[in-house]
Amino acid sequence: MNDDNIKDANWENVKDDQAKIKFVNSKKRSNIKKIASLFCVILVAAVSGGISGAYVINKKQASKMYTPDNQMLVEPKQDKSEVKDKSENTKENSITEVAETVGPAVVGISNKSEGYFGLQDAGSGSGVIIDSNGYIVTNYHVVQGADKITVKLSSNKILNASVLGTDQRSDLAVIKVDAKNLPVVRLGDSSKVKVGDTAIAIGNSLGEQFAGSVTAGIISALNRKIEYNGSIYKVIQTDAAINPGNSGGPLCDLQGNVIGINSLKIGANLNAEGMGFAIDINEAKGIIKSLMNSGKVSRPYLGISGESVVSEDDKIQGVYIEQVEKSSGAAVAGIKPTDIIMQVDGKKVRDASDIEEIIESHKVGEKVEAQIWRDGKTIKVEVVLSEFNGNK
Repeated sequence: MNDDNIKDANWENVKDDQAKIKFVNSKKRSNIKKIASLFCVILVAAVSGGISGAYVINKKQASKMYTPDNQMLVEPKQDKSEVKDKSENTKENSITEVAETVGPAVVGISNKSEGYFGLQDAGSGSGVIIDSNGYIVTNYHVVQGADKITVKLSSNKILNASVLGTDQRSDLAVIKVDAKNLPVVRLGDSSKVKVGDTAIAIGNSLGEQFAGSVTAGIISALNRKIEYNGSIYKVIQTDAAINPGNSGGPLCDLQGNVIGINSLKIGANLNAEGMGFAIDINEAKGIIKSLMNSGKVSRPYLGISGESVVSEDDKIQGVYIEQVEKSSGAAVAGIKPTDIIMQVDGKKVRDASDIEEIIESHKVGEKVEAQIWRDGKTIKVEVVLSEFNGNK
């Protein structure tokens, strides 16, 4: 053995019969130390790097998450096409765009009547252009009793208008101006409207001074039945403000479709805030068409007026007849005041609106059977439906 290679020796106390010298190879031990040291350095560097990287990344993410321009970072990941469609729909459905699209087709209507000093303003309202050739829909009460009607377009041009037809029962009227290529509204489908949908009302609130006013709210209720002056109106209820002058203007959805014709008169006697009403556009379409074509609405009519009654034992319930119109189907059939109509067409009726709803499913000239309670007896009569004059 070469003595030059012996660098170190360890001495141990052992028994005599086991005594011997153990030699350690210093070169081998040195290599192990180097490997261990290198491993420690790598481990420390990795841990330090990981902590530092996590800190930097978290700091970056935190700063981006709370910046308004980076809201997409906190939203679920979406397909690019979905994000694009959502963005485009938001633009298309904005209230601003509805106002810009529908506004030009909304007009101001001035009702003038003869007085001691000539023509004087008797009232004002709004209207919507439904045909580019000058056909305009408004409320009956806006043009009622007018000796002269003028229309102010969104361009501020003022034109004389003539009344084509009115229907007091629905509070609708169609007037016409001599003009071409006018902007028009798009009539929607009110059957697709849901409670809670956004509703936008456009019109001349409080007159021409506030022309083109836009108010927004939600659809509060659908298929409301409001009674006014003996007529039953089927309306849409909204909390969008409908002020004097808004009558006759459009109630729109977020796509700019007209879903109703605003009417301040309907429900005015309720005297409640946040309750505006519009005539359902699906109810109005047929009426508008009839007014444009013939100037009137042909609808069946029983010819009675009365109120709902119920006996103490609940056995007799129906409509107590207060008045029967002369020459009407009811009069010809022998129905008279003090009768109580309990059924029409085999369906029980509780009030006048129930009767109207049944009659509306028929045509003028058709027959319906009515069950009547008279003098303690129940009798049945057949009534031929007459034509209702909506302007009575």
